Amino acid sequence: MPSLKTNCAGITSPNPFWLASAPPTNSGEQIQRAFDAGWGGAVWKTLGSPIQNVSSRFGAIRWKGSAGVGFNNIELITDRPLDVNFREIYETKKKYPEHAIIASLMVETREEGREIIKRSEDAGADGLELNFGCPHGMCERGMGSAVGQEPAVNERITSWVKEFSNVPVLVKLTPNVGDIVPHGLAAQAGGADGVSLINTIKSIIGVDIDNFVPQPVVGTKSSNGGYCGAAVRPIALHMCASLARDPRFNVPISGIGGITNWRDAVEFILLGSSSVQVCTEVMLHGYRIVEDMNEGLLNYMKEHNFETIDEMVGKAVPALSDWGNLDLNYEVVAKIDETTCIGCQNCMVACHDGAHQCIHPNADLTVRVPTIDLDECVGCNLCQIVCPVPDCISMVEVDNGFAPASWNEHVDQGQPLRHKKGSH
Repeated sequence: MPSLKTNCAGITSPNPFWLASAPPTNSGEQIQRAFDAGWGGAVWKTLGSPIQNVSSRFGAIRWKGSAGVGFNNIELITDRPLDVNFREIYETKKKYPEHAIIASLMVETREEGREIIKRSEDAGADGLELNFGCPHGMCERGMGSAVGQEPAVNERITSWVKEFSNVPVLVKLTPNVGDIVPHGLAAQAGGADGVSLINTIKSIIGVDIDNFVPQPVVGTKSSNGGYCGAAVRPIALHMCASLARDPRFNVPISGIGGITNWRDAVEFILLGSSSVQVCTEVMLHGYRIVEDMNEGLLNYMKEHNFETIDEMVGKAVPALSDWGNLDLNYEVVAKIDETTCIGCQNCMVACHDGAHQCIHPNADLTVRVPTIDLDECVGCNLCQIVCPVPDCISMVEVDNGFAPASWNEHVDQGQPLRHKKGSH
């Protein structure tokens, strides 16, 4: 039987599913219910000098009736007294000794940091997460992403936190940068035991077009917030993989960003994450989503003969390459399954208006299944993407007689590349 036990930067948990620091980890009562539901760990809602939050706080992009595509949050760190938070951390850790509890911290000064680190450890926290990513509110006070966007500041603060800490330290990185790698390397240089990413993306979710105020509305004004949810997953995967494939970077990653199910979690693990953190999906659907995540991950591991999470970590990283190294002579074409096609013509419209004009009406006008001009098909995948029937359109590899060749090889060695759309 595979084991879901996880060790991320020295922080162990029964499984790799952690709650991210956010509203779902605001109190001990919440986190205890989450652990009962099956979560392996939780990053406590960020601790610091308690603040007063605004009302309202959340916004969402609704797509076909669902609010789960993109989510916006202008809530800040804890608004509860630190004494209450530390007491609840102690009570929760005592009740759930095998589960990971990580204290998310955000402070302004070294001395404030020394005190809150000691109190976190005394309360029983298994690790610390430095919130260098909050893109609103706290960054205007010189914290959050104001720290995370400056590698030198990131490294300096991380280094003095490591001086004071006796437990593993994760640095939570901001995605609001041009290149994540220098920021991950700065955390590593500061002595971080690992990094977590991504935090939310600076954004405006929408505008009330009748009252002319951005959303979410606070009285007569609003502010930029942090974008999260399923829509940010591709960005998060890219940033996690960018660090994982850099030979200079060698500390563990806790992956965050748009994880909604076990498949999403597997993608993060295969691209280098040792644990995964979830927030928005819990806010929308509750703690019990972890039941399917645990079951799905376990079944995946059985199917692919993985016995431990460690065997999966980074398995897909070697296949990630620069564009110039891709095989330009590799070729696929679209194939329509006539037995399942419903004749909606979505593929034909998309191909004619948005791609390469290779899908046409059937010559037999009584047949609604389109035909594909294989000599014109470039294998772009658009028809497969817009098709409403699962597996109706597949992309099939063809032998065009050309040996594999990348652009870099072509430039360096003069290897031949195909000259036309199709050669089959």
